Order: sequence, then C-alpha cells, then structure tokens
Amino acid sequence: MARRVVIVGAGPAGIRAAEALVQAGLRPVVIDREVKSGGQIYRRPAEGLDRPAEHLYGGDAAKARALHATFDTLGTSIDYRPRTEVFGITENLLHMHDGDRLYDLHFDDLILATGATDRIAPIPGWTQPGVYTLGGAQIALKAQGCAIGHRVAFVGSGPLLTLVAAQYAAAGAEVAAVLDTSSFAALRRGLPLMAARPGLLLRGLKLRASLRRHDIPYVTGVRDIRIEGDGTRVTGLRWTVKGKTRHLDCDGVGMGWHLRSETQLAQLAGCAFGWDPVGRQNAPDIDDMGRSSCPHVYLAGDSTRILGADGAETAGYLAAAACLEDMERPAPFPVARLLRRMQLMRRFARGIAMAFPYPDDICTDLPDEALLCRCEAITAGDYRATIAKAHAIEPNRAKSLSRVGMGRCQGRYCGAVAARILAVNGGLPLEQQPGLRPQAPVRPMPMRLLRDNAEETAG
Repeated sequence: MARRVVIVGAGPAGIRAAEALVQAGLRPVVIDREVKSGGQIYRRPAEGLDRPAEHLYGGDAAKARALHATFDTLGTSIDYRPRTEVFGITENLLHMHDGDRLYDLHFDDLILATGATDRIAPIPGWTQPGVYTLGGAQIALKAQGCAIGHRVAFVGSGPLLTLVAAQYAAAGAEVAAVLDTSSFAALRRGLPLMAARPGLLLRGLKLRASLRRHDIPYVTGVRDIRIEGDGTRVTGLRWTVKGKTRHLDCDGVGMGWHLRSETQLAQLAGCAFGWDPVGRQNAPDIDDMGRSSCPHVYLAGDSTRILGADGAETAGYLAAAACLEDMERPAPFPVARLLRRMQLMRRFARGIAMAFPYPDDICTDLPDEALLCRCEAITAGDYRATIAKAHAIEPNRAKSLSRVGMGRCQGRYCGAVAARILAVNGGLPLEQQPGLRPQAPVRPMPMRLLRDNAEETAG
C-alpha cells in the first residue's frame, strides 16, 4: 500500500510541497480550510467578484497567477480537500471536519504548512466595532471587494502594515493615516540586513512612497494609542508622538504587529519547541529542511518562522525534499540551491525584526482597565492581580487561574501580551516561558457536529 503523505495548508508552502511530491510520483492529500487554494497572501476572490490580479496582489500579481496555475494544474494528481479543518492530532491520526461531518484520516508522513495569523497588541478600545486585524482588513478587500470603513486608519508595525494601507489606497479607499509604533532609527538599523533581498527592500520603500503620493500621513514612533468609539462603531484614534497628543476621526481601524506562526497543530503533534530570538516567541525546533523533532512530521513556511511568501514557497519545496529523503527517494530539484536561498531570507527576516520590533513596552504598560483577553473578558488589571495573588510564574499556571488564553482563540491574540505582562510581574523571563498548551479543537467548530457524531456513535 502506498504511503499516505498529508499536507495541511494550501498556501505558498503547501502548494510547492504538493508540486514537489507529485513530481516525485506521489499523490498527496492536501487539506485546505479555505474554499480555494492560495493562502492568505494569495487569497482568491469569491465567485462573481471579477477583479484583476494587479488590483488584488499589486506587485505580486505575477507570482499569484503562477502559484494558482501550478495548483490548478495538479488536478487529480492530488487528493484536494477544501473547506476542511484539522482540529486535532492523535499519534498518526488527523481529526477533521468538513462542516458536515467529523472524520479521522491516517497519515504516514505529515507536512504542516498552516501559515501565520495576525500578531496584535491589545490597546484600549481594540474591541470596538469597526476594529479589524490587518489580515481581516486584507481579506475584506481581497475576498469581498470592500473596505472596513469609509475613513480607515491603520495601526501597528511591520511590512504588512504598509502593504495593507497601500492596497486600500490603491483600491480607492480613504486612508486617514498610518500609525507605526517603530521608529525611523530602528528602520535604519535593520536596513543592512534587509539589503540581503534588495528587490523586496526596494518594493517596501516604494509602498511607503505610494502612501505619500496619496497624501496619507505615515507617523512613526507613536505611543499611548487609544481607539475611541461609542460602543456601536469606531469614532476616532488618539495617540502621542514626541510627547504631543494627536487625534483623528475615523470609522474603521486595521491593527497588527507583523505576524505570528500558527503552531497549535505542531504542538498537538508533539513537536519540540524553543525560543526564537528573531521573532521573540516560542517556535518549533526544525532543521534547515523543515524536519521537526517528531519522525515523519515536517513543518514549512510561516508555520515555523515568518519569512514571507517567497520564503514559504522555498520552505515548502525543502519540506517535501526532506520527506522524500526520509523515504529514500531523490528530490526532483537541487536542494543545495534552495538552502542557500533560505539563508538570504533568514537574514532579511532578522532585518525586519530589527526594523519593526514588537512593542514590549506597550504590552507591559497596558492600562489596568484595558481588555487583555476578549474571549474571556479579562482586563489587564485582573490578570496582574491574579498573578500577584497566586504567585504564578509561568503562563499555563496563570492561564488556569485567570482564564487568559483559555477562550476560543487559545491565546492567539492575547498570548504574546500576557507573556510580557507576566515577565515584568514576577514571572519567568520571556526566553524561559513555555508556550500556552493547546487543546483540540484548535479552532471553534459547530456544536452540531459533535452532537451528530455522538448520536451516530450511540446508534
């Protein structure tokens, strides 16, 4: 019986991994929780939404077309399962649902290409209606062809901040301002490392220039950000820069501080994790080709380190090559060249992390009344009080007592901030903190599926 190789994720990493395995004569199963392949960066528009690729993907239009064409060409050479969610892993079984039923799928080899999610820093007012993550704002534009407001402001830091603002401006939306918590000095420090990929660096500078052409203010070094609203909608933003308070009116806010790897499935698979000093977060331990600590489990793309779409494609090829090597099959391409390319991408990623650091001080200075965990409605003050009362020093102990990180997002939004608050309130330093332990289902799922499954089992 042929070995069953399963790829979870159909973004750039998953598509390239599938392509390589097909070239090697295998027929992998590709699990995609979206309706169509492409991932977040190359998300395809909904049926009936006819927009040119240049409008959706900008300078990456040619790459998007090529990736989509590659996947479409695979056809029946793969077992493609869209709209399917992997919600848990037990030994060599994937626990899945497709919206209609629960079922398990056995695998011999597993490539996790689960991508990344927005990395946010909760700020006062971030739960007002009209506040979206940068990824959410981008999905609205790409998949639905609409903006998140009539007059939109963007807050955060990192390449995605500039990209989404530029995409909104190019689509004709009114962008009130872009507020960046990083400084020009930090950008200057990161430039030598980012020069490892001069074309990408130039593209980022051009995006900044495009905002200036649209007369959109780009403010760096912002602090004390507050989102204002009346409980039914966003009404404005207030912040300080160089000691002066500023304000603007807006009815939509997109916020995000780069990205965080989607690692819950890797944790459930039993992969070992360690501290990533570049991303300043816990990350899976992998070798240069994506092998994890678990035999026959491989990790690719942004699910391990944030290297962007090009890096994800390269990592997808390498993970497939590692899988083939462990089957004693040759890779259908030169691996050494891809490994050299990855070195450049990792150097660029270090430059990005230096230029656009996660705002630790904004997290640790979060006002007591600000909502830290929106799933469980826990304020920063409540969390600090729980830490002090219980003498909690590690995040899972603090989670069990405070419920921060126990809600439906399982710490995707609040985990980074909670870890930093814990570190300055008597907890372990960030580098020594274990990650929050996940549990199935890793994402919310319809309760009717559990009911129907229980009835079927009982019958």
